Amino acid sequence: MSSAPATATSHHASHLEERLLLEVGQASSAGAKAMNEDAIGIRIPDDALLTTKGAAAVIADGVSAAEAGREASQSCVTGFLSDYFSTPESWTVRHSVQQVLTSLNRWLYRNGTHLPDSNKGFITTMSALVLKSQHAHLFHAGDSRIYLYRQGKLEQLTTDHAVPVGHGQTYLSRALGLDVRLEVDYQCLALEEGDLFLLSTDGVHDALDLEQLQAGISDETRSLEQRCLQLNSSALAAGSQDNLSCQLLRVLALPQPEIDDVVGRLTELRFPPFLKVGDTLDGLKVERELYASNRSQVYLVSEAISGQMYCMKTPSVNFEDDPAYIERFVMESWIGSRIHSPYVVRVVEPPQPRSCLYYLTEYVDGLSLTRWMREHPRPAVEEVVYLAGQIAKGLRAMHRRETLHQDLKPDNILIDSQGQVKLIDFGSCAVAGINEIASPLQRDQVLGTATYAAPECRLGSSVDARADLFSLAVICYEMFTGTLPFQGKLEQCSSQREFLSTTYTPSYRINPLVPQWIDGALRRAMRFHPERRHGDVSEFAYELQHPNASYLAFHQRPLIERDPLRTWKAIAIALALLELVTLALLLD
Repeated sequence: MSSAPATATSHHASHLEERLLLEVGQASSAGAKAMNEDAIGIRIPDDALLTTKGAAAVIADGVSAAEAGREASQSCVTGFLSDYFSTPESWTVRHSVQQVLTSLNRWLYRNGTHLPDSNKGFITTMSALVLKSQHAHLFHAGDSRIYLYRQGKLEQLTTDHAVPVGHGQTYLSRALGLDVRLEVDYQCLALEEGDLFLLSTDGVHDALDLEQLQAGISDETRSLEQRCLQLNSSALAAGSQDNLSCQLLRVLALPQPEIDDVVGRLTELRFPPFLKVGDTLDGLKVERELYASNRSQVYLVSEAISGQMYCMKTPSVNFEDDPAYIERFVMESWIGSRIHSPYVVRVVEPPQPRSCLYYLTEYVDGLSLTRWMREHPRPAVEEVVYLAGQIAKGLRAMHRRETLHQDLKPDNILIDSQGQVKLIDFGSCAVAGINEIASPLQRDQVLGTATYAAPECRLGSSVDARADLFSLAVICYEMFTGTLPFQGKLEQCSSQREFLSTTYTPSYRINPLVPQWIDGALRRAMRFHPERRHGDVSEFAYELQHPNASYLAFHQRPLIERDPLRTWKAIAIALALLELVTLALLLD
């Protein structure tokens, strides 16, 4: 079973398209059995998809004792190779495969429970290999195997999930379709040129020992496909009574882009000239300048023929010779075009081919949240909760694509004439799937705005979706109170000690209309340690709308339990005053 190559889906990230060159071969036969219940498949896509998703090989062995082992293995292979390459390009390999395997396992398990004999079902082993950029990602459940032949030595990388029960018999402790819950082994290892991977089912590796396998795959007089056929024949001759399947994938060349090549691709489009009202670029007329900084400019433009309005973002000529800046600007449109949500501004293709470097987004006729807060210094609690819920939905759409905004602030949140929120600006976004791709550039790490950034962003610690949650909570606090939390001292902090020394003032002390349980949600979302915050922005948004009894109980506890530091400070001050009074009385 094999798969046709995929076609490229986008040109926005073409500067990343350095080729991973592979040679592959595979073979499968029924062997001594009447029916072949094994399934194999390899897919090497073309162009951009090879860069963002890599190449994949999967081997599956349908369990003979199950009633539908053959259907299970075939469904596993076809489903894996189809669904993996359909997952978002922004996802990591591990996240993509885990989602695919979870879905496949549930489908197999559900179909197996409908069979007349409940002790049988759609059950199959599975070993999958994804080669992306300069790394190999291995996924494994069952007793099929993955080996690596490197520098003259063959090594088994996977561990069989087979439990011996005596008399040479074993049973599988893990397999797809065996249980509603699936546990899969995962490994990631760095690739070297010349690496040769072997995937096999037990019909092959149970009949041939490690030395025989190594001798078979290292025969340079044969092609990889011929070696696979020979391994199967050798296993059959050695007395194998099972189906025979194996695959070989050799790394001919790794993507090691030269800095000059990457810079050349990034600078294929020249920087646009400085634009003024009335200028036309690629059929787009500049109506007015919306924003300008030392890093970029944003213009309101209209298409000459249709009159359709767009926002055009152009790079600053200050960075014309800065490849890291150009890469980040190019990636902005790539990121935006992959986030599909009514709460995130939409990146659109220009009506004419681009003659220079810029990108377009939909035009949002509205105002920024910064201006909205100026015009609504004491908004109703319900209004703030409503806006926060929309912002959370926009962030959730990004997080589902393993994309962090990293610069959430009132200036990057628009509210249209219908009260709909739109998140804008992808300039600081981090994309997990792109971070897996090797680049010769020292990538530009643009930090978010210090006033709203989570402590881990400022301290250079690992960052996840809870950093965006922190920023959202800061914004909500500001909407509720008209002031920043922690007396606005967050942007002055540069160490863990300084962050922990800040004092949180409950929002209801500034705005008595804020319920204590809402303040409890705000306080939790702004904890210094990410693990003490909510699990995601959806949980935070839910707590803004539904009272959490634990927050109410918190305020009913004694002050020494709620704020021990403040309590002991008060006690120390009281003791000091008492001592002064006592001393004064003694002196009198």
